[in-house]
Amino acid sequence: MMNKIFLILIAIGFPLSVIGSLLHFPSVLMFGVYCLTIIAIASIMGRATESLTIVAGPRIGGLLNATFGNAVELIISIFALKAGLIGVVLASLTGSVIGNLLLVGGLSFFIGGIKFKRQRFNVFDARHNVGLLTFSIIVAFVIPEIFTQSMNDTKTISLSVGISVIMIILYLAALFFKLVTHRGVYQTKESEENIKEEVPEWSKGKAIIILALATLAVAYTSERLVHTFQAVGEKFGWSELFIGVIIVAIVGNAAEHASAILMAYKDKMDVAVEIAIGSTLQIAMFVAPILVIVSLLFPVSMPLVFSLPEIIAMVTSVFLTIVIVNDGESNWFEGATLLAAYFIMGIGFYLL
Repeated sequence: MMNKIFLILIAIGFPLSVIGSLLHFPSVLMFGVYCLTIIAIASIMGRATESLTIVAGPRIGGLLNATFGNAVELIISIFALKAGLIGVVLASLTGSVIGNLLLVGGLSFFIGGIKFKRQRFNVFDARHNVGLLTFSIIVAFVIPEIFTQSMNDTKTISLSVGISVIMIILYLAALFFKLVTHRGVYQTKESEENIKEEVPEWSKGKAIIILALATLAVAYTSERLVHTFQAVGEKFGWSELFIGVIIVAIVGNAAEHASAILMAYKDKMDVAVEIAIGSTLQIAMFVAPILVIVSLLFPVSMPLVFSLPEIIAMVTSVFLTIVIVNDGESNWFEGATLLAAYFIMGIGFYLL
């Protein structure tokens, strides 16, 4: 039923996006059309990556899901950088981190926990990931915040670029560790039991083609979406910070939001946790550094320096996630706790 609704949304929304941008329909109206279209396309991307997950296994499947989900975020952010909206980009990165950990993680634990009283996931993978989270958020994001207080703009950008290069190298090393040198070393009995024979909805080739076409469609729609931010902000009284942290982050990460919740509902918690935490790692250790480097090509470069509320929100999200996933089990109340933290932060960013 939902798949049909999303297909109808794409069939109506994408042509309307093209016509509306050419005929200059009102920005507020087009903002809604673009958001719904991106979410609908993201659902198709989610289905395609789920098919690939069945073929490739939970780790690679979770990685693919995070990658194609974050492709949307990356595309929106590059167009926003081009438009000089540095604040929106940094805010959307913050929103992705807290959104993946608290909103996606919380909804996954909550929805899965309503159906199953107790859900297990690979505790070794979870601990490995939260270790990297500690590095990427608490070390690599907090250091520039403190060190750049006594630096000029040139030194700030130099520090940001240096940290970005190190983070990309470590992220690639982490993938090599998980997928090559230590693949299967930390497989648990619960993980093995959760691997069931399933038939993918689409073949490998068809899923890849659909992903490629969906990514192109999202790229076009995202580019148009960015141009509506200023008008929408003025109309509803939303700050750049709120648009980035809440709106762009939710729209940009719609694919993995849907996929993680669906996986949790099917009791595939290894994949759900890999999407929620793995996506956050990819945002912090790959997408953010890439954006810093890409911004060097534009008139205004983006430093890897967040505001104090953004840093505190991300660090708090990481600590809460570490405490909750450290036992390798989840339930609906832990999900509700994560969601409560997200809504508290959302209210704070709205009122800033």
